[in-house]
Amino acid sequence: MKNIFFLILLFLFSLNVTAKGDEVEKEEVLIDLVNPLMGTDSNHALSNGNTYPAIAVPWGMNFWTPQTGKMGDGWAYTYDANKICGIKQTHQPSPWINDYAAFSLMPVTGELQVDEEKRASWFSHKAEIVKPNYYSVYLADYDVTAEVTPTERAASFRFTFPDNEKSFILLDGFFKGSQVKIIPEERKIIGFCRNNSGGVPDNFHNYFVAVFDKDFEVTHTWKNGAVQENNLSAEGEHVGAVVGFKTKTGEHVHVKVASSFISPEQAQLNLSREIGDKGFDDVRQESEIAWERELSKIRIDGGTFEQRRTFYSSLYRVLLFPRTFYELNKDDEIIHYSPYNGEVLPGYMYTDNGFWDTFRAVFPFFTLMYPDLNSQIMEGLVNTYKESGWLPEWASPGHRDCMIGSNSTSIIADAYLKGIRGYDIELLYEAIIKNTNGRHQDVSSVGRYGAEYYNELGYVPYDVGVNENTARTLEYAYADFCIWKLAKELEKPEDEIALFEKRAKNYEHVFDASTGLMRGKNNDGKFQSPFNPLKWGDAFTEGNSLHYTWSVFHDVEGLISLMGGKEKFNATIDTVFTMPPAFDYSYYGFVIHEIREMQIADMGNYAHGNQPIQHMPYLYNYSGTPWKTQYRVRQIMDKLYSSAPDGYCGDEDNGQTSAWYVFSSMGFYPVCPGSDEYVLGSPVFNKVGITLPNGKVLTIEAKGNSKENVFVSKLKFNKKVWDANYVTHDDLLKGGVLEFEMSSKPNFKRGISPKSSPYSMSIDN
Repeated sequence: MKNIFFLILLFLFSLNVTAKGDEVEKEEVLIDLVNPLMGTDSNHALSNGNTYPAIAVPWGMNFWTPQTGKMGDGWAYTYDANKICGIKQTHQPSPWINDYAAFSLMPVTGELQVDEEKRASWFSHKAEIVKPNYYSVYLADYDVTAEVTPTERAASFRFTFPDNEKSFILLDGFFKGSQVKIIPEERKIIGFCRNNSGGVPDNFHNYFVAVFDKDFEVTHTWKNGAVQENNLSAEGEHVGAVVGFKTKTGEHVHVKVASSFISPEQAQLNLSREIGDKGFDDVRQESEIAWERELSKIRIDGGTFEQRRTFYSSLYRVLLFPRTFYELNKDDEIIHYSPYNGEVLPGYMYTDNGFWDTFRAVFPFFTLMYPDLNSQIMEGLVNTYKESGWLPEWASPGHRDCMIGSNSTSIIADAYLKGIRGYDIELLYEAIIKNTNGRHQDVSSVGRYGAEYYNELGYVPYDVGVNENTARTLEYAYADFCIWKLAKELEKPEDEIALFEKRAKNYEHVFDASTGLMRGKNNDGKFQSPFNPLKWGDAFTEGNSLHYTWSVFHDVEGLISLMGGKEKFNATIDTVFTMPPAFDYSYYGFVIHEIREMQIADMGNYAHGNQPIQHMPYLYNYSGTPWKTQYRVRQIMDKLYSSAPDGYCGDEDNGQTSAWYVFSSMGFYPVCPGSDEYVLGSPVFNKVGITLPNGKVLTIEAKGNSKENVFVSKLKFNKKVWDANYVTHDDLLKGGVLEFEMSSKPNFKRGISPKSSPYSMSIDN
């Protein structure tokens, strides 16, 4: 009996660790609930996330990932693969944007092969351990176990070899220009790689250093596939290095690796500062603490194990991008290599983000939970404007021509209006205004493509050669709302404020009353014809009219009025969910993956796998039927998310699809960044404890919660009956208890008053 009692105490102790120093007190190890393989069962034709296992610390400059695909393939790791050819440093934000500054390490034994296909080893997920801060895999062809654990700009590797006369570690510098130099007396390989997919200056380099703990008995290089024996250096289109030694069974060979976008000396400094004399297990523990610190800011109780796993796996994805792109010099000053002008300059820089995706929920999450980080990101935007003359819209690492809109406006306005300071807001406002008048001469996604038409007519015409014109009109109008709000806060001239107030209503110009939907409009003021609301692309971006009609984040009441009232508004949303998943792909000429993902989800024409429609389920809160929001958001979470390799229903996209789940599972969502409100839904968990950045705690309780009890029968906030279908940013920051009472039946009387509706520009809340 005593032994049983002792075992129980030991088990409880393992779940309750009182940490010291930088650690936090934790009830359980939350990092163990994260599955970095969520979303990796994807390919070019069908995305279940299009993710790879990012072995990193939150917002790290460098990630590491096992490489199953070919060099340069955006699908670097896919769950259905069975061979690994290396563990590579990656900076890829999306397979569609692809990677840059990649190089890899690979252990091999026996006959030396340097070609990535020939050296690739069979592996099994049964002999693979994947955590945010740690990766281990058994490479069966070589009887070697490879492990890696990261810091922000460095990583520690541990390779466990068999008894072998010919054991090697390869460093592959990748194509598009690379260099390696072996320094045997220092047990070191240095060099650089230059591979990229665009968005870099001519002097772009990623300088690396790798330090080993075992003397080299073999030193080879290779160039364009040809091994150069007993050679210490190589430079060319594609080079690599080989170091070899005899090993005994179970022998560990450690490699410490770091890199820099600034210089070889900075790479060595990054290695010395972030790893130095630390052992592999020390680095692993520190990176676990870094993750645990962030994950534990939101603690959940209740729900199923799978729901908890999905939550923390999603939260992990939210905390990866945008990527840190700055370094600390020898005087601990913050500096960065500019991916815009190629100079080394002071200050913060972040990259690898598409704001078309992330303005919706990722940045609102940072605004709520990470104001200091968001301030640094804003400073990085100031530096981007100084260095390139433009705000970024899709950066990787510099400007990339991808997607539409001027959504940098949203993230800047939302941050400033919610009290985040510490950067030059006047310069950012100047940059925002510049955006409204034109676009980058070489990168059509930067600035506003079609601005001259929009500013004159109030919309971007369908027939003037500007693609995705109606989507642009809707996104520009929302950005103008954000400018209006920001201009008022900054006390800009009244005529300037009035201009953007007027432009924020430009969505009205592309609303077709005859169909009750948004529609392309020609330069002469007539709607384009023929019109098929199921046609993807054309006037819209990766969606159709049924998806983009709801992109009036700032004035849902105005949209309701255009549609003819709440009944028609609700009926139209209902139809999107219940109609067959029909589509017209003629604009593309083939079925793009976003269409296929909608088709197979069995949710009508609702396309949660792409961003434009993800806020739509919350719009019932504006039209007197909040129970419909509650039903639909729970249905989406239950049906379209899991922690499995196929756990997303489309591209994950820099944390956005994950942030939707994180917010929604807690019971609220930021429909309109730039306003101060979060719209309520249906919490998944019995209890959520959020440690806010001001030190206060917000507790969300859902009494009677279950899979069936998805409806909110009663709601109280700090013991006060809460009939509103929203909470404000200030409400949340005050902390306290948001108490839901859940039921299997809708409450048709709660939240139906016009005063209960969230913010709309057309009405005074």
